[in-house]
Amino acid sequence: MPLSSLWDGLGYRWRNGDGRVVLGAHHAVDALRGTRPTSLVSCTADGELTIGCQGPAGSVGLTLPFLEERREPHAGPPVQRTTGAAGHAGSPDLLVVACTAARARRLPSRHALLMPLRLSLQVPVSGGAEPLARVSAKDRTHYRRQRTRRTWTLEHSTSADDFDFFYDRMHLPTMIHRHGSAARSEPRRSAYSCIFRKGALLFLHDSGTRVAGMLCKWEPARRKLVIRLAGVLDGDTSLYRSGVSMALYIEVLDWAARHGADIVDLGGCEPFLSKGTFQFKRKIHPEVSLPGNHWGGQRIWLRVRRDSERLRDFLVCNPPVAVDGRGLLRPVYFHDHDRPPRTELRWQTPGLAEPRFVDLDEFLADTPHTRPTRRREYR
Repeated sequence: MPLSSLWDGLGYRWRNGDGRVVLGAHHAVDALRGTRPTSLVSCTADGELTIGCQGPAGSVGLTLPFLEERREPHAGPPVQRTTGAAGHAGSPDLLVVACTAARARRLPSRHALLMPLRLSLQVPVSGGAEPLARVSAKDRTHYRRQRTRRTWTLEHSTSADDFDFFYDRMHLPTMIHRHGSAARSEPRRSAYSCIFRKGALLFLHDSGTRVAGMLCKWEPARRKLVIRLAGVLDGDTSLYRSGVSMALYIEVLDWAARHGADIVDLGGCEPFLSKGTFQFKRKIHPEVSLPGNHWGGQRIWLRVRRDSERLRDFLVCNPPVAVDGRGLLRPVYFHDHDRPPRTELRWQTPGLAEPRFVDLDEFLADTPHTRPTRRREYR
């Protein structure tokens, strides 16, 4: 085996593996890094709603860009990230610490929430149930209507040229369009050697034209198909609006069931109901759980340090998923007299417990206030 392939395989297992050896190694590394964590404070142009993020570099890299994106409608884009004391009393309005579950449980609970770092979304496909039956009624109707008007077919490809086509014409453009400079993905070499060569590359055709694709890893010991990379042709957003993305998921679930899979792993996402990935995949009613890899042992401790209109807007607009005292994953809808809970951001899917509704006046009682600012429309 070439040294480069061996190195790619080790890197892939380090990032995604869930075996005892890999998890133990991550635990040891996280404990070492915990003594000198990465610490960043993200500021906006007017200095409103600063966010401090502290923890292992990988965890900070997963968490902070999403929080900055969700802050932008309320306080504008980030203009500066400073390295330093995210835990200093005079710095951020919102403090986020990524750490082990054991450490997170020891942190103060006042004005704070304990959350998972990531959510895992998986769909059982064994037992003869039609995958389409899991899809929300609205999307199921739309899919059936579209299928009568268009010729949708699924192709399973094993060609190296087709891998290049998928990676360059679908996956990378989609990631860049959706995430810009914050885009992250599996490197090409490990995507080829660790996923493509041990999995399935599936294309959705619309009247004979490839319009979307998924690169999946097959885990035969668990009879699990893991969706690792996805994309639409040239990152074209009109394809999402046309229902192509949902059609691809439905077709892949059906393909997996016909090829002996018990589970399809849809991947993970940030623990907020406002995450577009969560709201889209929720329509398939996946089972939500903690990830099986090293992210499953990580937690977010989210604490408010200063109350403000924009901070309240942010919390109401982005209902988090918390870990409660019994270890259940439970959505939290914040609200106050002026801001009703954002229940149109739906939560219902297996694995999530009934939500908590938290009054911000009680949650933020006794926190310092920033200077008043003119409220922005937050819906």
